[in-house]
Amino acid sequence: MKKRLIGVAAVVAAGMLAGCGGGGSSTTDTAKVAGKVADGYLQYATVFMDKNGNYLLDAGEPYAQTDENGAYTLTVDPADVGKYPIVAMAVQGVTIDKDTGSTVAKSYLMSMPKESVSGTVSSNFISPLTTQVREMLETGNYTMDQAMTQLRDRLHLDSGSSVMGDYIQGQNQTMHSTAQNMATIMGGQMDQVFTTSGMTTTVNVNRYRGMMGAMFSNMSSVRAANTNTDMTQLMNQMTSTLDTISIAQPFHNMSSYYRQGMMSGGGMGM
Repeated sequence: MKKRLIGVAAVVAAGMLAGCGGGGSSTTDTAKVAGKVADGYLQYATVFMDKNGNYLLDAGEPYAQTDENGAYTLTVDPADVGKYPIVAMAVQGVTIDKDTGSTVAKSYLMSMPKESVSGTVSSNFISPLTTQVREMLETGNYTMDQAMTQLRDRLHLDSGSSVMGDYIQGQNQTMHSTAQNMATIMGGQMDQVFTTSGMTTTVNVNRYRGMMGAMFSNMSSVRAANTNTDMTQLMNQMTSTLDTISIAQPFHNMSSYYRQGMMSGGGMGM
C-alpha cells in the first residue's frame, strides 16, 4: 500500500494507483462483503474493514475502491464478517459524487456498524445515515433497533423506511437530501476531526462522535436545510461545538451530544 496525503486531512487513500487492486484476506477461505457508498453514489471512494477501530486504513485491512456505480466488494476472512465495521472515505479531489459529477470538495468519513455487515448479499450500504446509526451504537446507549427507530423518527419517515437502506435506489428524497446535507457538514469539519503530525494522521474520535451526536440532536434542522444560508449557519454552529472538545482530552463516549446538540453544547458523556 502507499500513503497518499490529501490536503489538510492527510488521509491514507490506498488502492488509488492504476492496477493496484484491493487488499484482502490471505487465507484460503474467504467471504465477500459487497455494497454501495453514497450521499449520492460515490466513485473512487476507499472502503475498508476497520479492524482496529481507528477510522483509518492500516496495513493488513481489506480494502477496495468504489466503481462508477458506487459499488465495492471486500474480500475478507469469513470469521471477520459482522465482527468489524466497514468504513468509507470520500477523498477530496479524487472521489466523484455522482449527484454532481464533480469530485468532493472536502474529504469525509462514513461507516456502517459491524452489526449490519453481511457476507451473503450486496446489501452493505454505507451513507451518512448508516454512519449515524453506527455512532449511536458506539455510545453504548442504543440497540440496533433503537438507533434505527430513533433516527427514522427524527427524519419523520414512515415505519416501513429503513435508514440502513439504499435511498437512491428506493427513491426516498427525504433520506437522500438529508444525507447530502450531512455529508456537506461532515466534510466541512474534517479539519477539526483529523490531526496530522508529519506523515502520521489520526482521527479524533471524541470530535468525530461529538459531530455525529450534534447532527442527531439537530436532525430536524439538518433535514430542513435547503439554502446556502441554512447550511452556513449549521456549519458555524458545528465548528463552535467541536472547538469545545479538546483534542488532548481522554476518550469519552460522547453520549451527551446525542441529547443536547449544537446549540446548547455537549458536555462529556462517560
